[in-house]
Amino acid sequence: MPLEIERRFLVTRDIGHLCTTGQRIIQGYIPTRGDRTVRVRVVGPAAFLTIKGARLGIARRETEWAIPVSVARDMLAHACGPDRIEKIRYRVEHAGFDWDVDVFEGANAGLVIAEVELESPDQPVPLPDWVGREITDERRYGNSWLCRHPLNPAARAA
Repeated sequence: MPLEIERRFLVTRDIGHLCTTGQRIIQGYIPTRGDRTVRVRVVGPAAFLTIKGARLGIARRETEWAIPVSVARDMLAHACGPDRIEKIRYRVEHAGFDWDVDVFEGANAGLVIAEVELESPDQPVPLPDWVGREITDERRYGNSWLCRHPLNPAARAA
């Protein structure tokens, strides 16, 4: 499995002027045991099935396959739990790095997280002034956790 190495941060300032073109993402999780996740994601006109292994510091094994959108929607409806992550993902460049900025909607509305993928765990990365606390190791900000334990549970879709 390929290795995903990323750092994640809360966004602390309004960066709407940097977020010009985004893609809507809807994702759910197939129930698993332990610290592995199986994610089903629809990104605009595409869909993916992703298996992520256990975390090794800021890295984890990850394999992703493109799947038909109709299959992904069926899996979201029948194989995943009832909760979803809904967000708009923007790509923002800073100091030679491409940052993914996720603006959450639905039951996690108000949350904005920025993540940057690295080539090695010790790779230095200049932080933009619009990121705050690092949350890479905080489980409660992981998408699979937020799916099951949203910040605004009353806003869950019916």
